[in-house]
This record gives sequence, structure tokens and C-alpha cells, in this order.
Amino acid sequence: MRILLVTDAWFPQINGVVRTLSTVVDVLRQQGHEVATISPDQFRSIPCPSYAEIRLALFPGQQVRETFDTFAPNAIHIATEGPLGMTARRLCVKRNLPFTTSFHTKFPEYIHARFRVPVSWTYAWLRRFHGKAERMMVTTPTIEKELGDRGFTNTALWTRGVDTELFRPRSAADIPAHLRGLPRPLYLYIGRVSIEKNISAFLDCNLSGSKIVVGDGPQLNELKSRYPDVVFTGAKFDDELACHYASADVFVFPSRTDTFGLVLLEALASGVPVAAYPVPGPIDVITDPTVGCLDNSLETAINTAVMRDRARCRDFALNFSWERCAELFQSYLAPLTEASQPSRTSSA
Repeated sequence: MRILLVTDAWFPQINGVVRTLSTVVDVLRQQGHEVATISPDQFRSIPCPSYAEIRLALFPGQQVRETFDTFAPNAIHIATEGPLGMTARRLCVKRNLPFTTSFHTKFPEYIHARFRVPVSWTYAWLRRFHGKAERMMVTTPTIEKELGDRGFTNTALWTRGVDTELFRPRSAADIPAHLRGLPRPLYLYIGRVSIEKNISAFLDCNLSGSKIVVGDGPQLNELKSRYPDVVFTGAKFDDELACHYASADVFVFPSRTDTFGLVLLEALASGVPVAAYPVPGPIDVITDPTVGCLDNSLETAINTAVMRDRARCRDFALNFSWERCAELFQSYLAPLTEASQPSRTSSA
């Protein structure tokens, strides 16, 4: 199958959405599918206001049309609601091409947190964006119910996976040098450093030990100034990132707005229990109370999670497979009919 993936979230961004999409692309290619991507790195772009690491493609219309025509996909998936996603959606609707979409991020809540735009306005726009899709893939039953309550009717559950070879328990020799000698327990946050992640709720907790924040983002300098005793490492990647996970005693997930939280699985695969709020995302991932603790008091959740068995955390994560994630993705695609399939002679 020739699959065209359109996404405004791609490298050099490093986050759960990019890791999910890129890993699924790799697995599909290993299975013999031909996958092409339309992503911001292929275009002139500008930084997203207030979030410079996100690039917004400029005037992508002609190049998107050319890719549709030259690649001639059998299926089209639009992963994001940015400039590329909107351009691809318009083209699909104009040419009467079936397509699927996915819901990765609670943008209405994020936009409200930053700019105070009413959540209902943004959800109305999202209903219009995703409403034409054959299926809108969502991460968890809780998110599916929330979206259903907001009028979305075409959702399909698309779970996630984790690389259990990269993210695994490590020996003491693998602990990064700047973490050695810190007072234990080590409490770890990994992810974007931005207001919607609610990191200050973690950093305000009264805990004995050391707090560590791994990641970059628009709130980094502010938090460094407010919390001088916290270890801020900046972004880490690949094996170095995995070693940071495995060094921790507890992984803290303070977000109340994530749709899944891939970092939860990466922490568990590393043998690290999770502390989080009982909100969508964590309640769908931490379904076994022996691998973490969810509590409306994040401090209570942390102090409880630190006592969980690390081996049990690892065993739990082994149930999540990227192969299964890719299989579900493929099963939800909407194949184009021969009559509707783009060709080199198609016109916009």
C-alpha cells in the first residue's frame, strides 16, 4: 500500500506525537508498505508564535498538490490541524478523496491556557476539521468519550507502543554523571517545558530528594529562575534520554491536558513507577495500581509511587507494541478507490 502521511509535527521536534508517527512509519516500511510524508522540513517555514521549536509551513499548496499527484497514494492520513493538515484536507475535500485524521493534542485547552480563547470555539473548529474524515483516530477510551460528549462522531481507538529495547532498566554505571551523587529519591519529569504541562505543580511539591526536569520549551527560563534547586538538563535524545529515565526513582507526570502521554510507557519500560493526576491519559495508561499512583494530590501520588515494584513496571510495559500500533493505524485507513486515486494528470 502507498500511504501518504501529512503532519505539521515532525523532526527536528522531539515529542510524543513525532515519536509515534515516525515509529509507525518505520514499522509500516519494514512491513513492505511505501510511505511518503509531507512535513514542515520540506517547506519554507516560520516559528509558531510563543513556541519557536514548532515550525509552520508557508504557502504549501502547490507542493502539497504535486506530492499528491506524483506519489499517487492508496490512502491519505492527515495527522495534525496545522497549515499542512489544513492544506491537505482542503485538497481531499475538493477532489472528493477519502482520508483519515488523528487527534493527538488538546489544543483547545492549550490555547485557552495561553491566550484565554474559549475552549468551545476551538472545539467547534476541530469538529469541522475532523468531521469530513472517514475516521478520527484517538488514543484512549476516555478521550473518545470526551470528544463524543463534544459532538465528535467518527472516532476510532488507536493505542500506542514503546521501544522496550531502548527504554529498559540500566545499571548504576549508566547513570548520567550530572545525576550521580544527588540526594535520593530522584523525581523525574521529561517532556516539553511549557505552561500546559503544569510542571510547576510538580516543582511546588514538598519532597525529600532531588527534582529533575529534562526537556526544552518556552517556559524553561522562567522555571529555572523560580526553582533554582531543580536540576534542568535541557533536551536529551536516544540512549542518553533512556539513561535519564532509568536513573529515576519516580516519573512525575503533572499534565492535566495530554491525550495519552507516551512518556508514561517509556518510564514504565525503564522500570520506573509513575505518579500523576487521575485525568485522561494517565487513567487509561496506568490501569494497574501496582505500577504507579494517581491522586488529586500530586505529592501523595509521588510518595506512594516511589514504593512500587520496578520489575512490575517493566513487565506491564512489555504489553505495549509498536507493531500492534501500526496494525491498528493501517486497519483504520480509508483506501482510495481506483476512480478517486490521485494521478500525475490530476488537477487541483
